Amino acid sequence: MSTADIKKGGARAWQRMLSGRRLDLLNPSPLDIEIEDIAHGLARVARWNGQTKGEHAFSVAQHCLLVCDLCVHFNSTLDQRWQLASLLHDAAEYVIGDLISPFKAAIGLNYKAFENRLLDAVHIRFGLPAAIPDHVAKLIKRADRASAFLEATQLAGFEDREAAQIFSRPRGLSGRGSAKFFKLEPKGVQDAEALYLQKFNRLKPI
Repeated sequence: MSTADIKKGGARAWQRMLSGRRLDLLNPSPLDIEIEDIAHGLARVARWNGQTKGEHAFSVAQHCLLVCDLCVHFNSTLDQRWQLASLLHDAAEYVIGDLISPFKAAIGLNYKAFENRLLDAVHIRFGLPAAIPDHVAKLIKRADRASAFLEATQLAGFEDREAAQIFSRPRGLSGRGSAKFFKLEPKGVQDAEALYLQKFNRLKPI
């Protein structure tokens, strides 16, 4: 949308990012996506609508880091680019926020289509295919659910049995990768942002 359209009172469909980019929310371009904007935004979006224990919220940035670690735990030979895909799996939430799953279901498919369109643009921006392979998507989903269980029981006040009924008890978290090893500690926004960027810089294509 042009400046002239805005002055005429047209609906604004873009958001200005701190990088200076203007991201068209309805037709996002990979060229308008910057990792610094993603890290900044995700570090400021709270999981569980902020209903977690601790001085700080558990951010989506930390959740993405946890999912990435879990993917590698479940598959120690996971290709670096698919590790990057796991780190970016909720990147769309730097724009649309983190809605809890029951609310997403209530909104319906239009919300999911919007989320997927933005994630496709994120993938392309960072050298990944818009649609990642099915086996990678399944691994990320497995790690995402394991993360939800760990977050629910450690931070969100769920009893172990209740979390197991809702999210399923994770399999494969034994030994060094046990729930004790994946002990969650919510961090401040600047620390979460820095850790996310550090992980991205280790995984990004050369």
